Amino acid sequence: MPRFVTTDDVSLHYYDEGEGRPVVLISGYGQPADDWALQWEALRGAGLRVISLDRRWAGSSDRPPYGLRMSRGGQDVRELLDHLDLDGVLLVGQSMGAAHIWAYVGLYGCERLAGVVSIDQSPKMLNGSGWNNGFYGLTEENVGTFFLNPENVFNTGHGRLWQDPLELEGRIRAAGGKTAKPDITPDTFPLMFDHACQDWRDVVARITVPALIVAGEQSQFWPPEHARATAALSPLARAVTVPGAGHAAHVDKPEAVNALLLEFAASLR
Repeated sequence: MPRFVTTDDVSLHYYDEGEGRPVVLISGYGQPADDWALQWEALRGAGLRVISLDRRWAGSSDRPPYGLRMSRGGQDVRELLDHLDLDGVLLVGQSMGAAHIWAYVGLYGCERLAGVVSIDQSPKMLNGSGWNNGFYGLTEENVGTFFLNPENVFNTGHGRLWQDPLELEGRIRAAGGKTAKPDITPDTFPLMFDHACQDWRDVVARITVPALIVAGEQSQFWPPEHARATAALSPLARAVTVPGAGHAAHVDKPEAVNALLLEFAASLR
């Protein structure tokens, strides 16, 4: 089980299989690296090296009582690239995993990257001040308590029905993953709060590599228009909406997302 130790003494687990251009997959809030199991075979089959990171407090990685902020998440991604001595990397993140990419780019730029993919993550989760592509119902006034109520998260009144957990677990295991169960506890709420307060639009505007901004047409969390609004910030970005997909587009419609990832990877220098 490959692992590395961060500069703040946290042991992080990752999967590393295949050869070719490195593709680093970063899961969303509480989700294990196995959440990408439905992408593994397609990416490896296209001649790509597939690296899936268990973020701190996810999967088989450590759960320290510190470092629960987006800036540390961006640093963790950098230290994974350092540990594996990677360049020409395609970074792919879903939900909070995509925000980890923007945190990385904000801190370190794009020198070691070939491209980035964001899967259904609005760059600004707070609505207001001319931005209406954030989390449904989330504003500056209620951000302090909003995510303490699970009803605000899982019953937004928007998007497709969530997949049955047992069915999802079976699909992940059939594709070679070990588990699809998230690890979301009150200990990690500071991370969610920090995540919710960020505005990554200035980072997107300054990227120097191609970016693919993917939206789920039936996302449960925010309007799919966020992808077009985000891509409009940079001449190097383009937006795609996956028909019928919810927030977890890579799980809801894996064939469509895999095709997008392979096409984008093939377009990179």
